[in-house]
Amino acid sequence: MRYAQIIGWGKYVPSKILTNEDLAATLDTSDVWIHDRTGILERHIAGPKETTASLAVRAAWAALEVADISPARLGLIIVATVSPDYGFMPATACLVQDALGASRAGAFDLLAGCTGFIYGISLASQIIQAGGSDYVLVIGAETLSRLVDYTDRNTAILFGDGAGAVVMGPGDRPGILSYVLGSDGSGAEALSVPAGGARQPTSPETVEKRLHYIKMDGQAVYRFAVGVLG
Repeated sequence: MRYAQIIGWGKYVPSKILTNEDLAATLDTSDVWIHDRTGILERHIAGPKETTASLAVRAAWAALEVADISPARLGLIIVATVSPDYGFMPATACLVQDALGASRAGAFDLLAGCTGFIYGISLASQIIQAGGSDYVLVIGAETLSRLVDYTDRNTAILFGDGAGAVVMGPGDRPGILSYVLGSDGSGAEALSVPAGGARQPTSPETVEKRLHYIKMDGQAVYRFAVGVLG
């Protein structure tokens, strides 16, 4: 029996930190209000020259070092992100593949929101178990600060930037035991970036209305999460 195991792991966060006090200086909020409701004290923010791909590469190198394998042995790279370097193409995973020198690896982005990394793990597990690839790199990476409207207290306090990565490989003992995937598209408008896609292409009007930033109905998202996970 062929199993899929996590054999390497790594992370990277930018050095710049945005504290609750920093946000309170420009928004109608406070450190106490944010911490009591979210548990968040600070968030890491990407620098001007950092991107989702560059964060992902740093995390990937750390995971490869733990796994003690070279990028040339990777058969697939999956990058789970909702803040890719480019809106449509090329895929951020392809930028990571090139930066690592993983010449034999396929690469694609996975768009599944907060659950993207779990979806990536599940796909990698099935691919390895089926013998489609021996080593798969799964990365979750975001530069959500580029999509945050810092005039909106509902979202500005929540999101930061960073990346985490795992290398998965075959083993003779169970590693990934199980996973549960699900979806409910009926609540799509509760958390979205309304413009910039095929439904609302970029225009002067969408920019003026600030529709290229994250919009969230916090209470609706909370009720859904409590109902599903409670």
